Amino acid sequence: MTTKQKLEIIQKMLGLTQTKLAERFGVSFAAFNSWWTGKSEPRAKALAAIDELFLEVTGQKIIPADQLTAKKHALDQKSGEYKSVIKEILENPDIRDQFILKLTYHSNSIEGSTLTEPDTAAVLFDNAALPDKSLTEQLEAKNHQTALNYLFDHIEKGEKIDENLILKLHSILMNGIRPDAGAYRNHAVRITGVNLPTANHMSVRKLILEVMDRVVKNSKDIVGLSAAIHAKFEQIHPFSDGNGRIGRLLMNAMLLQANLAPAIIRQEQKRLYYAYLYKAQTKEDLSQLEDLLCEAIMGGFAILERKDVK
Repeated sequence: MTTKQKLEIIQKMLGLTQTKLAERFGVSFAAFNSWWTGKSEPRAKALAAIDELFLEVTGQKIIPADQLTAKKHALDQKSGEYKSVIKEILENPDIRDQFILKLTYHSNSIEGSTLTEPDTAAVLFDNAALPDKSLTEQLEAKNHQTALNYLFDHIEKGEKIDENLILKLHSILMNGIRPDAGAYRNHAVRITGVNLPTANHMSVRKLILEVMDRVVKNSKDIVGLSAAIHAKFEQIHPFSDGNGRIGRLLMNAMLLQANLAPAIIRQEQKRLYYAYLYKAQTKEDLSQLEDLLCEAIMGGFAILERKDVK
């Protein structure tokens, strides 16, 4: 594969302009454009950086175990700074609103919503009706807000993360949008864009109950467990719609229960997130998904610390 082909794939996966990619590699636009057009080849150091990023964005990079362990240890240290992360969220309206905005905007955007972050804020907090945006997208935002509030209160009360919670969250998320809100699908479904078999609809409930049994088991590696549960849940694809959003809500329920901040998986990371999820599901290699999750949880802790989070 040529350098140009690798750069094209990197650009597609990251969604960056050539100017931004040039900045990423620490070179001028002219130098980068020369690589892009094939007029010149990068020097050894730049070539190594391109190769490394190519492996990362295509899900081929191997994350060293000690690197993941260090990131998880850093998360444990952050967790130890808070007596209760969920109480910190609920007792500080500004922090709670930031989590609701970021999680709603990014989770819905990953699923194709065209609402911008300011649009989402207007719908969530000002009850604005946006005439140039679809009513469904605006209802999806309000429903996601309601689902998050329900989830926060559920975790704060120390209640179980179980099948009933999953179905309740789906009923909230799809309220007024789908007639089967709060019910498992009763038909076959395919995950768009990947060759990944989903569960037969007759087996969905049995498989979800097996997944939920794993959720309640104690684990010293909550990041690893959350990543594994998320990958399995998405492959089962239990609902007609809303699987990604419910899966991320479930993952954040597990993190909050373990006194970790919610994970902010950003819409700009969509392609990487999907690539790492697919790798976890097909190759049983969770390392890149776990690495992404560690960074996303750190984004959550930044919100707790009232730092600016894009």
